[in-house]
Amino acid sequence: MEVQGMFPPQSLSAKFEGSFAYLTVRDRLPTILTKVIDTLHRNKDNFFKEYGGTGVQAEKRAISFLSKLRNELQTDKPVLALTDNVKDTEAWNQYMQRQQDLMEDRQPASWFKSPWLYMECYMYRRIQEALYMNPPMSTFDVFKEGKTQSFFESQEAIKSLCTYLQELITNMENMTEMQLREHFLKLFQVSLWGNKCDLSISAGQDNSQRSSSLDSLPDRQRFILVDDSNKVWSTLVAAQECKASGMKHARVDIVLDNAGFELITDLVLADFLVSAGLAKQIRFHGKSFPWFVSDVTKQDFDWTIMQTMVANHNWMSASGVQWKHFIKEGTWSYHDHPFWTLPHEFCDMAADATDLYTMLQSSDLILFKGDLNYRKLTGDRSWEHTVLFDKALRGFQPAPLCSLRTLKANVQVGLQPGQAEKLSCQDPNWMTNGKYAVVQFSSPHREQ
Repeated sequence: MEVQGMFPPQSLSAKFEGSFAYLTVRDRLPTILTKVIDTLHRNKDNFFKEYGGTGVQAEKRAISFLSKLRNELQTDKPVLALTDNVKDTEAWNQYMQRQQDLMEDRQPASWFKSPWLYMECYMYRRIQEALYMNPPMSTFDVFKEGKTQSFFESQEAIKSLCTYLQELITNMENMTEMQLREHFLKLFQVSLWGNKCDLSISAGQDNSQRSSSLDSLPDRQRFILVDDSNKVWSTLVAAQECKASGMKHARVDIVLDNAGFELITDLVLADFLVSAGLAKQIRFHGKSFPWFVSDVTKQDFDWTIMQTMVANHNWMSASGVQWKHFIKEGTWSYHDHPFWTLPHEFCDMAADATDLYTMLQSSDLILFKGDLNYRKLTGDRSWEHTVLFDKALRGFQPAPLCSLRTLKANVQVGLQPGQAEKLSCQDPNWMTNGKYAVVQFSSPHREQ
């Protein structure tokens, strides 16, 4: 489908520069693969203790598989079909065939000649293939160490945020709507900037939040390039009014990005929405297996709530206890779906994951966290920067939705004329250094 103002997705040979180690695309993926291999090797003794010789042999086979994969990547070999025969294998191989059919002169699709988003997703899926094919390592999370470290090194920021939340809830009954809106906007921005803590962009290097995120909000306001936060608030209030009249119960869906501090910011925001009566139900959507280094899985979600519960800090522990209660009573729920770990653009969802699209259609608001979700929302195309966000979605509008994203990839739409040019003069790496952010809203009920 041709759309004016849209250019093809970038290939793996494109340059990706930013403040996170200034790695090129070609460098960053092998670096991540090397860290995965090192993680498996360092855990060899643990595999032996738990599984005996079977575990050691599985570790060796997985490392051999991943070393071969790294060589394929670095030498621009053709992409290979998946052979692990699990739930999503057929969908992946069908997508890969579609990509192959698009190649000029029927040349084999290879690492450097294929769309960047596709190849990045493909690498993470092949990492999981190495584990699937070597039981009993199928459930081993090769990225867990980094996610755990990010959580514990962000403790002071987490304590500060949980303290703010609990004091807010204590005084909530006496607040006016204007005061609630003020606190919502503050926690919404905390969740937005929590997206800076992304281990896939830093190639696994420490990127935790070490100071209070609340204190830095005023200084960061000017770096939000598009801010549709008020439209999100209006959508929540409208849904709340429908709920109060008995028409329906407001539901918010949060499509998660990173574990660690960012997940805490999302949980705090979700707690506020329920406690303030702005939402009756929150559905969290995460990944079904380890993905993009720090993306949230069910294991990460449950572990984070448990660690918050047992923290040696009154307000942090109180927050964790409340979150566990929300889960138990069904107010909060966690969902994963194979589509979130496929390379598809989100405009494919209605056709390729009809059940998921139908689920999202019953939401009052969908929040998409982070850079990868933004790239899939917009197809990772080199859009002209002034193209409307609605247009870049290319028909993906199951419900009112909002993207909260710090910029770490070369795609950005919805800017004012001249805004991108001014930014390029001031900061040549503005699209990739994580310094800037957007809050972009779209509703299927709005006039386009």
